[in-house]
Formats: sequence, C-alpha cells, structure tokens
Amino acid sequence: MKKFIYTFAFAFAFQFSFAQSVILDKEKLLEFYQTQRYADAALYLQSIYPSDTKDVKALSQMAYCNMMAGKLPEAEKSYLTINEIQPNTLPVLFNLANINTRRGNDLKAKGYLESIVKIDSTNFNAFKQLAGLIKDSLQLKIAYLKKANTLNSADADVATDLAQGYRDLQKWALGYQVLKVAIAADTSNLFLLQAQLPFANELKKYKEVIYVGEKLLKDGTDANVVKDVGKAYYFLKNYEKCINYYQMLEKVDKQTEMTLYMMTLSYRELKNLEMATTYAKKTIEEGISPNTSTYYSLLAALQESNGKLTTAAASYKRGLTFSENGNTYYRLGLLYDLKLKQLKNASTYYNLYLASKPDAKAEKEQIDYVTGRLADLKAVTK
Repeated sequence: MKKFIYTFAFAFAFQFSFAQSVILDKEKLLEFYQTQRYADAALYLQSIYPSDTKDVKALSQMAYCNMMAGKLPEAEKSYLTINEIQPNTLPVLFNLANINTRRGNDLKAKGYLESIVKIDSTNFNAFKQLAGLIKDSLQLKIAYLKKANTLNSADADVATDLAQGYRDLQKWALGYQVLKVAIAADTSNLFLLQAQLPFANELKKYKEVIYVGEKLLKDGTDANVVKDVGKAYYFLKNYEKCINYYQMLEKVDKQTEMTLYMMTLSYRELKNLEMATTYAKKTIEEGISPNTSTYYSLLAALQESNGKLTTAAASYKRGLTFSENGNTYYRLGLLYDLKLKQLKNASTYYNLYLASKPDAKAEKEQIDYVTGRLADLKAVTK
C-alpha cells in the first residue's frame, strides 16, 4: 500500500497544464510508473505532445522518464528546451550535469555545475560533484572539497576525499583535523576511523592508532589497519607486537616491502640477527618486480641497437643480478662475440647459456649455434 501511495504521489507531483486539446490517460501513465516502464511512459507522453511543445511540466516528465530509461540524449534534449524557456533552474542544471557525467562529457557537466554555484554559492552538492570531476589539478580539487566541507563538515565522502588530498600534499595535520570533525558527527563510522589512522601515525599519535586500530580489528582483519597498528607499535618500541601484527599479513600473503622492512628492523632491535637477515632478504625480493630482468634486457637491446655496446653489456649484466635468464646469457655471448670481439667473455656467456638448460625443442637453433660456435672459439683461442 505504501509503495502504491508513493508511486501515485510521484506520478502526480507535477500538475500538468495541458492544452484543452490534449487528453491524457492518467491511469495508463500511472500503470507505467508503477511497473517502472519509464521508456513506455516517455513514448506515451511523446505521442500526446507535439515535438516542439513548450509545456515545461510535460517536458519535465518526458525528460525524467527518458533519463530513468537510460535514454540520455532524449532526456538532455528535453532539459535543454526547459533551460531555454526557464533559464538557470537549479534542478534542470543538476539533471543536465548528471546526464553529461553519465555520458562521459565531464567538461559540459562541469560547466553546468559552475553555473549552479554562481547562482547558489552555498550549494553543497554542486561543490561536491565539481570536486569529483577534477582529474588534472589537485589544488583545484582540494579547493572545491574545502568549500563543500565548509558547508557540510559531517559528510564522510567529502571528508575522506579532502583528507586524501591533504595526504597527497603531505599536510597531515590538516587531513587529521578534517577527519576528526567528521568523526565527531559520526563516531561509529568505520571508514572515517580507518582513514584517520595513517594521519595519526604521521603525527606520532601512536597510542591513539593502537586504541582505535585494535577496536576496528575486532570487527575483522583489514590489511591497512594492521599496517598502521604494527607501525605504531614499532615506533613505541614494542617490536614483538609489531612483528606479530605483520606476521598476520604474511599468513594471508598481504605483506609489503614496507612491512617486511619494519620486521627486519624489529628483529634487529631484538638482537635476532638471523631472522633480521631472513627478512632483509625478503624485503629485497618484495621490492623487485619479477619483470625487472626483462626490463633491463630490453634496455640493453636498445642500447646495443644504438651502438652503445659497453653500456648494453652492463645493462644485460644488471638484469642478471635480479634473476638468471638464459636468453640474457645468449645475448651477452653474441654481443661479446660478434660486436665487442672479446672471445673469452663470449665463451663464458655461451657456456652459461647452455648451463641454464634451455628448452631443447623451442631453442634448438640457438643451442646448435652456440654449441658450434663454442667449438670454433675453442680452436681459435688455443
């Protein structure tokens, strides 16, 4: 019954100022609304009114129905007509901004929202949406977020976005304060509480981080919260606790270079040099991409093509320090053999290539070449 009353009220929210010649089947239109057949409702309205109608309320109904049906170009056309008849009506400008945002035309959407704030400089939603459209200027994004936050400091989305902007600028105290005000308005907002932890850590509010963080972890393990709590324990010199928390991340394979590094430091502080060494190695491995060797090989090949042969050899070797690669040994052998004419080095890398056990089928030609070439070099260097 409530749903019916709501739908009925919505259907007649606009009182149609129809011309006497227009006969509207209100029951039919109501049925379309009740069953959410907005496309059919729009088509019906369009069949009643001429295409050049200036009836604002009818245009509003058609625009809304088309927008709800996902027919954005048709909705925009109706809203633009309304804007010509009644310029700068806020709901119309908002709908035009929304349509253009949904169609990926951020520049147009931004223009409509800017028109809104010129008309109403205290429109929170307009400033919030403007901030969401800014992609290439952190300063401008922050300016819009600051204005929105001034108008409604309790809005969690704006507070977290503004805090993130301050975080990018390393303005930790400002970000912390923005979140503190929002949290005061909603003390149980877990997203706000979690967002504040890194700011509190940077401001050396370690006990606060631990108190809030451990309360959050009672509702479930979150990797970011664990990182912040572990970091706070480290700076309070409770190295055992730091290690315990970061081991939680290892168990679920969510460790990072930073957490492994802090575990290394913690073990060192505890004089456990064996474990410190183990985690130092893990830190190095975590910080290296599995593709690093490939990247160096690509760089070396480019340098080789440009005639920078000695530099290319150094790049190939640098790649090998990250992971052994048979193809890199092969390329080095060719480089020393055919271009640098250093036959002893060529033999060394050809042998290393064979020792890397290349695929006998996939690399048959390379293996045959290297085997034959090693025989030639052996004869030459005797």
